[in-house]
Amino acid sequence: MSLCCSLPTAKSMSLLSKKPHGLIKASSSSSSSSSADIPDFLSAHWLESRRKRPLGPRLTFSAEEAVQHQLDALKYNDQPRQDYGIEVMYRFAGFDPFERSTYFGPFFDLGQFERFRRIFHHSSYRVLLGHKERKILSSLFVKEVLD
Repeated sequence: MSLCCSLPTAKSMSLLSKKPHGLIKASSSSSSSSSADIPDFLSAHWLESRRKRPLGPRLTFSAEEAVQHQLDALKYNDQPRQDYGIEVMYRFAGFDPFERSTYFGPFFDLGQFERFRRIFHHSSYRVLLGHKERKILSSLFVKEVLD
């Protein structure tokens, strides 16, 4: 794998001309090159969207609330963006990315989100994505006793 990097020269910088309304249009002396308008600004909602991190575990959640949040995220998996629900599950999983995990039963290397996501899409877990209804059949309440 090779990495190529080039720095702009004064000549190449002069090929860029500032357009009105915050757009940069690449100009070319060659007629065979196409030019496209490229915004030189972030959308008005960028900062707000950066602050909205996916839901993850909180110390204030009870066990039931944590399960409900995860199931809700999977029910509306693609809202507000594609595979958001799986991203929430990934945050709740809390496994060591450097160790093989038994989160789904057999040992899997789940250190990368993409591997975790593929398991949801290509296994028996896919029925949870966009499910219409659910019913929790039982709960086990475990109390910790510190002596």
